[in-house]
Amino acid sequence: MGLDITWAVDWVRRSAQVVSDHRIELITLDREIGDGDHGENMDRGFQAVLPKLDDLHAGSTPGDVLKLVATTLISTVGGAAGPLYGTAYLKAAVAAGDSVSLDAEAIAGILTAARDGIVLRGKAEPGDKTMVDAWTPAVDAATAAAADGADALGALQAAASAAWEGAAATEPLVARKGRASYLGERSAGHRDPGAESSALLLQAAADAAAASAGA
Repeated sequence: MGLDITWAVDWVRRSAQVVSDHRIELITLDREIGDGDHGENMDRGFQAVLPKLDDLHAGSTPGDVLKLVATTLISTVGGAAGPLYGTAYLKAAVAAGDSVSLDAEAIAGILTAARDGIVLRGKAEPGDKTMVDAWTPAVDAATAAAADGADALGALQAAASAAWEGAAATEPLVARKGRASYLGERSAGHRDPGAESSALLLQAAADAAAASAGA
């Protein structure tokens, strides 16, 4: 089963809803080790995307949707999240290209491109206690699932599960990047808000895929 424009639009709508539902949680996580605006910024960004979905032209592709999200987040989301997520979605859009349907290999490709964009922009590595700690295991899981013959839904479900594990694994880490790094050892014991929001977004992608498949 390939994932098309319907899935991409549903992913955005589900992303906006899940970010809104978890806005306070993300604010709280960010307040503990950052400046406390992650939930508010992410919610504002995805709410700004929603009305623009109605302006997508006939024949739009998943890549067009990803590009729309990228440009909107870059222009509306403050702090570090805007440039990081904006770059992620932009690189994912480039990887998706003009394809009207994305199979498991393509899904692994867009997730890889998104992760690489985040790394390029933020200069973070696994273990730095950032969103990269959710994205890298997600990429590895999606790539492995695709290689094992999973469909696009299976690849996204594997990615989401791995992202949740990666987000949870940031709790004992000492931050080496971003505002949280200023806290030094005091940053340990707190989950990284960017890793948490990444897991939420990847779960939304998997849920949208499951809905497309009628699962």
